[in-house]
Amino acid sequence: MTKADVIAEIAEKTGIDKADVQHTIETFFTVIKNNLAKDENIYVRGFGSFINKKRARKVARNISKNTAMVINEHYIPSFKPAKVFVEQVKTAVKRDEQVSA
Repeated sequence: MTKADVIAEIAEKTGIDKADVQHTIETFFTVIKNNLAKDENIYVRGFGSFINKKRARKVARNISKNTAMVINEHYIPSFKPAKVFVEQVKTAVKRDEQVSA
């Protein structure tokens, strides 16, 4: 499912204009990116958390040049789903199970 598909489905289910839904979703993603860039985590109860994970400094190898290089400590954005979300996905009937039934 693409972002356009999500926008279309939300517009269909809510009756809100697609352009307004698209603007809202784009703004939501911008808020998440900006806050993670400022090292502020975002918690959405019942859905999950958008957090920065710390990666430790390490020595890596450039195989083509056969040299060592240092990758400094850095942060990467990550999503951790809520327990309720995980349970809903685990208990949902999968497409493969529906086909074989």
